[in-house]
Parts: sequence; structure tokens; C-alpha cells
Amino acid sequence: MNRFLEFMEKYFVPVAAKIGGQRHLVAIRDGFVTISPLIMAGSFAVLINNLGFKWYQNMMNAMLPSNWKDFGGNIYNGSFAILAILASCTIAYHLAKGYEKDGLAAAMLSLGSTMLLYTPNADGSIPNTYLGGSGLFVSIIVALIVTELFVKLSGNSKLVVKMPEGVPPAVSKSFAALIPSIIILAIVAFAKLLFGYVGIHNIHEALFNAIQAPLQGVVGSFYGLIILIIVQQLLWFFGLHGSNILAPIISAVLLPLTEANTAAVQAGMTPEHIVNSQFLDSFVNMGGSGTTIALIIAILLVGRKSKTQMAIAKIGGAASCFNINEPIIFGMPLVLNPIYLIPFVLAPVVSGTIAYVLTLIGFMPKVTILTAWTMPPVLGAFLSTNSIRGALVAILCIVVSVAIYMPFVRMATNQELKLEAEQEENSIA
Repeated sequence: MNRFLEFMEKYFVPVAAKIGGQRHLVAIRDGFVTISPLIMAGSFAVLINNLGFKWYQNMMNAMLPSNWKDFGGNIYNGSFAILAILASCTIAYHLAKGYEKDGLAAAMLSLGSTMLLYTPNADGSIPNTYLGGSGLFVSIIVALIVTELFVKLSGNSKLVVKMPEGVPPAVSKSFAALIPSIIILAIVAFAKLLFGYVGIHNIHEALFNAIQAPLQGVVGSFYGLIILIIVQQLLWFFGLHGSNILAPIISAVLLPLTEANTAAVQAGMTPEHIVNSQFLDSFVNMGGSGTTIALIIAILLVGRKSKTQMAIAKIGGAASCFNINEPIIFGMPLVLNPIYLIPFVLAPVVSGTIAYVLTLIGFMPKVTILTAWTMPPVLGAFLSTNSIRGALVAILCIVVSVAIYMPFVRMATNQELKLEAEQEENSIA
């Protein structure tokens, strides 16, 4: 164990720490955090339209006009359905702010560049196909490249149009970004022409087929799920914020799968993807990373003699009900605690496996509704699957995770009691 810890601390932790603080990945993470209220609003609108109780649908049809679902559909169209457009703006904004540049100007420039790259329909309208999750990779790449160019060009004093004193600040800022914006839009337009010359007439479709779809197939598979969970837990074990470090991957690759399932429900079709971003929150990160709601229950069952563990369980218990478990991870601590390494990794892996298998065999519907990550365990599973069976599966996962944690809680309790006894003997002597 010591050799393993030494190896990980020497080679794994420094690399992971650099990745976690990388400017572009942080911008992607913060960009998705910014738009999360909007996309959750759209997701709940779909839930309201399609709540899986026959009596509810009959009641709504009887009480409201025949087109009552248009209300929720309109909310969806203004949120989840334009995920790629929203991400293009917010990622560029946060990246520019990271360079201490004009975030709003970068966001508007990224938006214009993203819209420029869409291949219009025959009537000139923008196709809906790649406005949502399917167009996300293009939006992310455009936001990063355009903002980098904007930062470089706006830092050149020769390209900045300076206005006389007394001009309102908003006007001065807009003119300062004028020449860089013209240059960047020209570059993007020229790039689109070049793609057309080499036979790529739809950039979104080409990038989706070449990169996004294969990545979603790998990360959204069962084995991708297991690897993602293990990496997340190891990052946490070494004191790094695993959820934040992996957030760019989850947002860019797995969030579109949630969006695709939501869109399928909205269109009255069958969702396809078992693994998606919400699947992790509903069945893996219950109580926080490591399924730590189960650890708290295990402490209450078999760790009452441990004063330290009971104190931490009482302090962190309420927060864990909303999937906030930093008090547990750093207070127990679970960080660099060899006793809890195995269950800390194993419990979420087993939970994810149970939920995956029961979805695969049809016992539980696929996760289709995005909820807040702070949604309490079980309730979050019920809402995200739109089924009581989702809640039952979440309860099963918690019960199994409690059973996994219990032997290690006993071990930690016995170790603490032994240490207390030795200290008492030494004090008497």
C-alpha cells in the first residue's frame, strides 16, 4: 500500500493537479456551471410534460387546452435545445475573464463565429439538429480558439481603437474590440470556405461523426463509466477535487447524452443512452462522490463507539443529504486514508454497475431528466428516470453500498478504540 501511495503521489497527483487548474478546462467547467440553471429548467419542463403517471396526464388533458404541452416545449426550446449556443458564449466569457480581458466581447464574438459556421437549410434557416448537444464540440472548440485569438489581438495596442476622454466606458470597450473582432470573423469565414473546398460542407456533422460520437460511445459505455468512476475516486483520495477535474469531460461528452435522452422524450421517442451525466448524479454520487451517504448510514449502524466518526457523521450528515460531502472527505478524513480506499472506490463502482444492469434489462427506465446535483438521493433518481423504479434502484444501491462500507467502519472503529485504550494506559502509567 505504501509503495502504491508513493507512486501515485509522485506521478499521478502532480499531473492531475495541473489538469485541474488548466485555464481552458476551468473555462469549460465554469461555462457549463453558468448555464446549468437554464438547462435544468428545460429538463424540468420536459418532466412536467411527460410525468409518468396516467392519472396526471388525464388530469392535465381534462383541465387544460389540448396544446398545454407547448408551454413546456417552449421552455425546452429556449434552454436545452440551444445548449451548444449557450455554451459557446459562457465558455468564451470565462476564458477571457481568466486572461483578465473583456469577457462579454469574447462571448459575443464566439457566438457570432459559432453561428457563422452553421450550414443553413435550403430556405436559409439554421438547422435545429446541431443547436443542442450534438453541436457542442464545435461550440467548445470555437469558443476556445476564438477567445485565444481575441486575447492575443486585443493585447496589441496597434489594433485597439482608442476613443477620446468622456466617451462612455461601454462605447470605448466596444470600439476597443472592433478591429480584433473583424479580423477573427474574417478568419472563421475563410476557414469555413476552406472546409468547403476540401469537401466538408457541414462542419458540425463532420466533427460530430469524427470525434464527438466516438467519444460518447467510449465514455458512455459501461467500461467507460467504470473507468470514469475509478479515476474520480482516486483523485478525491489524493485530496484533489475529482468532480471538478472531470467536469469538462462529463459536460462535453456525457451531458449531450442526457440532452439526447431528454430530446427523445420531448419528441415522444425512446431514449437510447443508459450512461449520461445525470446517471452519475442519480446512482453513483449519492451523498457525494464515493456514495458517502452509505458511509454515514454505516457509521450510524456499526460505528457508534467511534467518537470521531460519529462526530463527523453528525456534522456532515445534513450536507450529504444534498450530495455535499467535503466535510466527510476532509473531516473523516477519506483523503489518504488507506482503511477507506477500497470502499470509497468500490461502493460507487458497484452502484453504477447495479443501476446500469437494471436499466439494461428493462427494470428501470433510462435517465432522461436533468436535475440539480444537490437533489437528495432517491428523490433525484425518481425525478431523473420519471419512475418509482428509479427510486427503488437508488435505494438498492445505497443498501449494497452500506454493506460494502460496514466492515471498514468496524475496522476504523476498532482501530480508534485500540488507540484510545493505549493512550489511556500510557496516561495511567
